[in-house]
Parts: sequence; C-alpha cells; structure tokens
Amino acid sequence: MQAQEIQLQLNQIQTTPQINQKQPRDQPSPLDTSNLLPQSRHTCTVPKPITTTKSNSNKLKLIPLIFLIYFEVAGGPYGAEQSILAAGPLYAIIGFLIFPFLWGVPESLVTAELATALPGNGGFVVWADRAFGPFFGSLMGTWKYLSCVINIGAYPPLCADYISRAYPPAATGTGRSVAISMTMVLLCLLNYTGLLVVGWGAVVLAVVTLAPFVLITVLAMRMLQPKRWMVQVENKDWRLFTNTLFWNLNYWDGVSTMAGEVEQPEKNFPKGLAIAVVICSVLLAADGLYRSN
Repeated sequence: MQAQEIQLQLNQIQTTPQINQKQPRDQPSPLDTSNLLPQSRHTCTVPKPITTTKSNSNKLKLIPLIFLIYFEVAGGPYGAEQSILAAGPLYAIIGFLIFPFLWGVPESLVTAELATALPGNGGFVVWADRAFGPFFGSLMGTWKYLSCVINIGAYPPLCADYISRAYPPAATGTGRSVAISMTMVLLCLLNYTGLLVVGWGAVVLAVVTLAPFVLITVLAMRMLQPKRWMVQVENKDWRLFTNTLFWNLNYWDGVSTMAGEVEQPEKNFPKGLAIAVVICSVLLAADGLYRSN
C-alpha cells in the first residue's frame, strides 16, 4: 500500500505545471498592465511644418510683404477722420501713437511666431486645427470668411466716396453703382494674377497714394498750430473713437494666410511685421496731425 501511495504522488507531481516556467514571448504576462494603457502614452505624433514647393524666385520678398501687411491692416493713410470727430485731435493723435503698441505689437508678434513655426497658406485656420482639432479649425475658417465678406463689402463704397470727390457723378445714382462695380472688377482681376503681382502692385499703389500725402504733410509742417490740437469735442463718442482705432489697426493675423508664399518666412515675417507696425502708427498719427490743422 505504501508503494502504491508513493507512486501515485510521483504521478501527480509530474502532471502539475511548473510555476517557474517562462511565458512564451508571443503571449503577454498576466502581470503586464502595459497593454491597458492608452495608445497615446506609447506614441506621440509631432506635426510637421507645412511647406510649399515654389522656387524662391516666385516667392514674396521683404518689400512687397511689408506693403501687403500695411494695406491688409491700415488700407492707406485714410480713416482717421472719424476718430477726430469722435474725441478731438489730441486724443486721435495720442491714440494712433499708443494703440499700435497696445494691440498691434502683441498681435503681430503672435502672428510672426506662429507663421514661422507653421509656414503654410492656411494661417490661423491651421493654428486652430493643430491646437484644438479639425472641428474648431473649420469653425475658425468659417467665422473668418464671414468676417472678411462683411468687412470687405465696405471698401468699394468707401472707394466710391473718394472717387466722387474728383468725379462728382460717382456720388449718387448710376455713377456710384458704376464706380463700385469697376472697383470690384479691377480688384478681382488683380487678385487672379497671383500673389507676386499683387505684392509688387501693393508697392506701386503705396508709392502712388503715399507720395502726395507725405509731400503735403511736409509742406504743412511749417503751418502747424499745436493749439488746435487742444480743441475739445463737446459730446465725445468713445465707442466710435475706439472702433476707429481698432478698425485701422486690426487684422495683423490676416497676413498669415500667405506665409507659405514668403521667401525665408522665419526672417522676413518678423521684419515685415515690425516695419509695418511703425509705418501704420506713424502715417495714421500724421494723418491726425494734418487733419487737425
């Protein structure tokens, strides 16, 4: 009986699995919890910068970039009239000297940083997409499109107002409709020629529009009467004053949509934005000086 019991115990030992036996390599250990971790803990996808394949000869240089930024933001040495009517000459001059550094410089720095980090033609849409996902990127693009449609719709009538000063029939009726339509057609045809042509066209337009303004300002310097700056407006409209400053010194981020078309954006974008801030503030302040005298 004892021999049978010993033989039975030996058989049980041989059929029991070894607890120290190694697990096969293709099967995870029961104690391994790494497979329960989310996939994002194992892999991290770094977004690559958006680049274009255009040659440097077809890309924007620094000079046209500066004036494209200038016309994108200020639109010319005009628009200070309402600020003077709303708060008086002194507040208008101070506002156009200070507001660019309170609003224009921070926004331009953000634009320069993100445009050089992601130098593509998507601009702020790409920024929102990379930061918050495609849904918010789509929202950003839609909102900006609607904003641009509403904002750009004001420029052809404004252009017609200036044309009417030299050609009075453009002030009302059929003449005004023709002036607005011709302005829209000419601007659309110019845009179809490409950004390079538009950039150098902005340089020519800046020379044509700024040269008379600079000349008149220089000639008027000897007639400056600082006491006129102290003329007060009885009922100041601070909302109109602030909106005029903001409207003349906004949309710095709009130039980010052409970052992929700029030659060496990491160098030219910060330089172009810095120079454009100075040009916008100086010309608008000079416009306030001229109109106050």
